[in-house]
Amino acid sequence: MKRRDFIKKTLGAGVAAGATMSIGGFTKLFAGTPYVPGLPFDMVAVKGGEPEVMFDKAIEAMGGMGTFVKKGQKVVVKPNMGWDVSPERAGNTNPMLMKRIVEHCFNAGAKEVYVFDNPCDQWEKCYSNSGIEKAVKDAGGKIVPGNTESYYQNVTIPKGKKLREAKVHELILESDVLINVPVLKHHSSTRLTIAMKNRMGEVWDRGFWHRNDLHQCIADFASYRKPDLNIVDAYRVMLKNGPRGVSVDDISLMKQLLLSPDMVAVDAAAAKIFGSDPYDIGYIRIAEEMKLGTTKLDSLNIKRIIL
Repeated sequence: MKRRDFIKKTLGAGVAAGATMSIGGFTKLFAGTPYVPGLPFDMVAVKGGEPEVMFDKAIEAMGGMGTFVKKGQKVVVKPNMGWDVSPERAGNTNPMLMKRIVEHCFNAGAKEVYVFDNPCDQWEKCYSNSGIEKAVKDAGGKIVPGNTESYYQNVTIPKGKKLREAKVHELILESDVLINVPVLKHHSSTRLTIAMKNRMGEVWDRGFWHRNDLHQCIADFASYRKPDLNIVDAYRVMLKNGPRGVSVDDISLMKQLLLSPDMVAVDAAAAKIFGSDPYDIGYIRIAEEMKLGTTKLDSLNIKRIIL
């Protein structure tokens, strides 16, 4: 029996009500989601700790990094590293979270761990001033540029409606494991940037997406190669003036983290953390219509942790 079918049947039997974890307002974000003991989690949501500690707890609940990374594999960890701003501005993924993810990949037996982005600002400054370059190198990972078209190879998007092909960074094509690590923040064009939106940094020509129904293109690319794991950094959240932000006044310290293999589900949950209805975010709604994942968080087995 499939996990989601089991959850629905369990709910029907009236068992889940007593099993639901209660952790105050944090639980309300996910609308009474049932917790079913004995089944693997579809999502883990953590609140209240420092980035690396929240990740330790979350990946442990998911069964450890070995659930996603096997010995000898080549791993790409894709953060948001697109802006020449300091970590306090929250325009990029938190560097301490990135360091911890790379360390867990090696502990699970990864042969190589690569990190790259196709930034909007000058790439060397983005890599350095985000703090991510140093954090990744300190953990033994390799930082790779994404600023030259020759790094990208043309691929077809079989399920794409607007985006039928794209030039994708060769690391994405060559890796065994893809871990997507967006930072949750406001975006002037799409209202929010989260897991699916973060993947625009895997391709060369983002301008095509902006000119040809941005929301549909984001959902189209989500159908191409799905990440093995999505980790949403909501430690510092940019509430306005995104995607780059203006100052630290744009930031709210939320101290939250989400993990899920389902990009649509993790985007829906992150939208709720931000205070938005997932259906108001065009690419989330479209992706669910394309059956790329679910926004129905009450159908998922979610582990919630407060530190």
